[in-house]
Amino acid sequence: MERWKGRVALVTGASVGIGAAVARALVQQGMKVVGCARNVDKIEKLAAECQSAGYSGTLIPYKCDLSNEEEILSMFSAIKTLHQGVDVCINNAGLAHNEPLLSGRTDGWRNMIDVNVLALAICTREAYQSMKERNVDDGHIININSMGGHRMVASSDEHFYCATKYAVTALTEGLRQELREAKTHIRATCISPGIVETEFAFRHHNNDPEKAAAVYESIKCLKAEDIASAVRYVLSAPPHVQIGDVQLRPVEQVS
Repeated sequence: MERWKGRVALVTGASVGIGAAVARALVQQGMKVVGCARNVDKIEKLAAECQSAGYSGTLIPYKCDLSNEEEILSMFSAIKTLHQGVDVCINNAGLAHNEPLLSGRTDGWRNMIDVNVLALAICTREAYQSMKERNVDDGHIININSMGGHRMVASSDEHFYCATKYAVTALTEGLRQELREAKTHIRATCISPGIVETEFAFRHHNNDPEKAAAVYESIKCLKAEDIASAVRYVLSAPPHVQIGDVQLRPVEQVS
């Protein structure tokens, strides 16, 4: 990780869960981390914690609604002005709504597409352009996916969400191919966790907290820090090594 010290990473959805853990880990490694979310209060608190802990990097909170392209473009413009550009892009932000295929609401589906798919693609495009214009040839784009991007969960609540994560799997491989065609050494990686104990289930099942709690009580789940460790592992690989897809799941997880 030594070569990443002082360089700039963007982490989307950095206020809680996996995003917060990844942001903390990269600040600890000496990176300048722009952590974005719609609500930055928790990121500001995390930034103060990182500073108090004496970490060598810096966490810069940035308010951004990833379902709004103009806000994303404004964020990248601000990063260019204040920090030259992005060297690492961690597309972590994602959400799920209980909207089955046979009865779901279109606005719920659209919100999942906007955040899980379009925002990821827009951030990827802008990060690549940032790297290209500065002749950065060793950058890295990491998409936080899900095991739901590789197999369908047997629950109607999850089917549209899984579809968006299948899209992330396809987008990451498409990105790898386009980077290869561009003859760049910028790398693309997909990290696909199984069940991770975060606020995700409580947001997903916001009308049924007991159901959300049961998700995490059924087995010994992954922790957000486990995913942050995977991000560090991917970034610390030698520049000639392309890690395409890292799949992590609890030992007890059945599917």
